[in-house]
Amino acid sequence: MKQILIVDDHAVVRGGLRQFLADTDDLEIAAEAETGSDALALIPGGDWDLVLLDMSLPDLNGLEVLKRIKQMRPNLPVLIFSMFSEAEFAIPALDAGASGYLNKDSPPYQILTAIRTVVDGARYVSPGLAEQLLSGVTSNSPKAPHETLSRREMEVLLLLSKGVMLTRIGDSIHVSVKTVSTYRARILQKLGVQSNAELTRYVLEHKLG
Repeated sequence: MKQILIVDDHAVVRGGLRQFLADTDDLEIAAEAETGSDALALIPGGDWDLVLLDMSLPDLNGLEVLKRIKQMRPNLPVLIFSMFSEAEFAIPALDAGASGYLNKDSPPYQILTAIRTVVDGARYVSPGLAEQLLSGVTSNSPKAPHETLSRREMEVLLLLSKGVMLTRIGDSIHVSVKTVSTYRARILQKLGVQSNAELTRYVLEHKLG
């Protein structure tokens, strides 16, 4: 039986995965952590076969937790299990040492496939991400800056351009203010602007709103 450590601050997610994997005969949730700090405290002494790690944690950034796990136990597989889009976070996670990236909206069969693939020592890339990576390699046509935004980034961009406060945006898309701030920083960088006023001007000039 493969032992999994799940790191997620949502009890519903942890409970759902525990119940879901209880129906398998080769996988089980052996331990749970709600924060990055709790997870890092468990890593040295646990005999885990896999860490299932969320990107959005209340204390530490998921990428930072990933990097620290790989420093402590380089051979321990880590599968990112996140609500954030693959287009935005998968490549940085893979570059930081993750063995795979899986969106929480994935169907059950895909979750099992990803977990078993990573536990067996291979890397997992979803069909959607594989297609995106291939498109990036084969496409030679330049993109407008806003075309590099993920669906969620575009959603946040349009709300920011309308003057919606970060807290309101977080409530509307069900994420923390910290996460919204992260989206905003990435949008500013991708569009090459420095303020909300410039974001609004960009949206108006490109008729995105």
